[in-house]
Amino acid sequence: MSHTITFSIITTSDTRSRAEDSAGDALEQLIKREEWSVLSHVVVKDEVSEISAAIVHAADTLHADVILTCGGSGLSMRDVTPEATQAVCQRNVPGIAEMMRAHSLTITPFAALSRAVCMQRNSSLVVNLPGSEKAARENWEALVAVIPHAVKMTAGEGHK
Repeated sequence: MSHTITFSIITTSDTRSRAEDSAGDALEQLIKREEWSVLSHVVVKDEVSEISAAIVHAADTLHADVILTCGGSGLSMRDVTPEATQAVCQRNVPGIAEMMRAHSLTITPFAALSRAVCMQRNSSLVVNLPGSEKAARENWEALVAVIPHAVKMTAGEGHK
């Protein structure tokens, strides 16, 4: 890969501020540990319009390779991150969400309650992660190995 992989983190929460976003902060540390770059890290309300707008900004303005959403993918009626992701993305990448759920199911049966999706918006990969710091870290463990190849494929670089 010819460039450093870039990320945007979008935490969805009606109750947490940016200062209280321990899950997003943990993801930022994990990204930096890989020597990748975080372009932005924001907290938005659990509203489809706000989440969708943040995804569009990260993809179309910041041109993040990977957009990690954090939170809003459970069964609460306020959990609308998958719907917001689907509203602004073109292509589903189900294997990544399936892989994260399979990994998490080895830790807790509650992983079966995740509605997380992974999709592409133009040349950005959008991945829904859980909102708790522990679960976000566990999902990252499953995700991190495939990121470089996924970014390369999304950028159209092929299997060189």
